[in-house]
Amino acid sequence: MQLIDSFSEYKLLDVGDGQKLENWNGVVLVRPDPEVIWPKKGDKSWQCDAKYMRSEKGGGNWTINSSLPKSWQIHYKELTFNLKLMGFKHTGLFPEQASNWDILMERIKKSNREVKVLNLFAYTGGASIAALYAGASVVHVDSSRGMVDWAKENVKSSNLDDKPIRFIVDDVKKFVKREIRRGNKYDIIIMDPPSFGRGASGEVWDIEKDLYDLVADCREILSDDPIMFLINSYTTGLSMSVLENILNLTVNEKYRGRIVKDELGIKVENTNIILPCGIFARWEKK
Repeated sequence: MQLIDSFSEYKLLDVGDGQKLENWNGVVLVRPDPEVIWPKKGDKSWQCDAKYMRSEKGGGNWTINSSLPKSWQIHYKELTFNLKLMGFKHTGLFPEQASNWDILMERIKKSNREVKVLNLFAYTGGASIAALYAGASVVHVDSSRGMVDWAKENVKSSNLDDKPIRFIVDDVKKFVKREIRRGNKYDIIIMDPPSFGRGASGEVWDIEKDLYDLVADCREILSDDPIMFLINSYTTGLSMSVLENILNLTVNEKYRGRIVKDELGIKVENTNIILPCGIFARWEKK
């Protein structure tokens, strides 16, 4: 399992009864997590600044127990991210992705060349910012204008707004089709596709129906000497072996390399418990 071990401003304090207790740079939150199917141990207090409560009708809301700012910041190494409480339990950042950011930055720096990165379903830009910091040029694509605006804030907060990045609000599938026609190429492609979603103009995304075709299309916009292709997923029931198979049937057929697959996880403070937080498969040149 791939774990984060250098994210000093994020701590997973405890887990139990379907919930996790987290410290986000001094702001303590309680959020539900479907992977936590065991009870709390002991009588330790779960005092927090805010707690997300699910509704029986779907969705949920935050109960705020203290005076919280509308947004605050957290830092990972030299990267800065703006956080806020979102309507569906999120904060705008997935800290377990830090291990992928480290690999991305290492591969870019090690290449000793100009590197073009395409980040699809790019959300608030964690991977985009890591790639920019490492010296790559980035195209950041997401169908949500709100998420793209948030990514722009993160780039600015990380003092990288003078670096080469293009922000695109578009349906990912349509964007990739256009890039094929334009002849644009990328050395690294990253994607974090949702289970279901809608594009900028209402286009429907279904990971089971659409992921293979998207990856096959993305193969056509890889450069002649690609460095990496990363698929990350939080879709329940989707095996990392499925992601590996897709990369083998597409990218690895054209560019012989190696494929790494694994889980992402976060260790609970002062315990031997590791909370699984999604899967990934990564093609990279040998």
